[in-house]
Amino acid sequence: MKRLLAALFVLLFAGPVAAQSVSFPSVTVGSSQAGPEVKGWIYKPSGNGPFPAIILAHSCAGTNTHTDVWGKLLVSWGYLVLAPDSFGPRGTKAVCTTPGMVTPNMRVADIAGALDYLATRPDVVKGKIGIIGHSHGGSTVLRSTQKNFGLAQRGLAAGVAYYPGCNPQFDGGVDVPVLLLAGDKDDWTPADRCRTLVSGLSRAGLVDAVYYPNAYHSFDSKVADRNVPGAGGKQHHLAYDPSAAPDAEARTKAFFAKYLR
Repeated sequence: MKRLLAALFVLLFAGPVAAQSVSFPSVTVGSSQAGPEVKGWIYKPSGNGPFPAIILAHSCAGTNTHTDVWGKLLVSWGYLVLAPDSFGPRGTKAVCTTPGMVTPNMRVADIAGALDYLATRPDVVKGKIGIIGHSHGGSTVLRSTQKNFGLAQRGLAAGVAYYPGCNPQFDGGVDVPVLLLAGDKDDWTPADRCRTLVSGLSRAGLVDAVYYPNAYHSFDSKVADRNVPGAGGKQHHLAYDPSAAPDAEARTKAFFAKYLR
């Protein structure tokens, strides 16, 4: 079994940009208590750097091929990428049907640890660290940018949240620039909750929100349309959107260039 898992890991993370395994402590910040030691993967451009860095927060499905695709894409733009695994150290692989097992609030402690770890690397530009996440990872982006956690003081400069589960009650204190990308046909993380969140932010102008009228959840993932189970036995539709995906990618690239270069 161990050999099989090792072989699967090689297949998943093999390619032009190899991912290096790393580990670092999770760190208590505010109401987010430190979790177990975090495992993660570093994707690095060629050369010695230093490079601006981006933390890649996985979805409710955990680290998978989607993580690898985005890790390699961000490297192609010139960023060092750290993809932490917030689920494995906590004893699970995914939380799509059990969202309370590991919450975005819990993951903030991992993001704080990731920022502290990146600050120790000589190949990372200090104070030029972004975060990007999808779905559960997008919710983690929004939660990590809250003023009460103070991650801006740890070097967090910008965040991109793809189809996040917006929580107007807890996410209104954004204090770093955020690009929010959502689909109006998303039946898992409704865009209208993001509209409510953005309209009630304590600091206006920090969140640039884009809503794609025909996009469903997971609109950037180039796989076949499908229905997947969520919490409470509900089914959710996931579909690639050939219009929204490239537009969101271009906006993401420009956004990070603006704040991390």
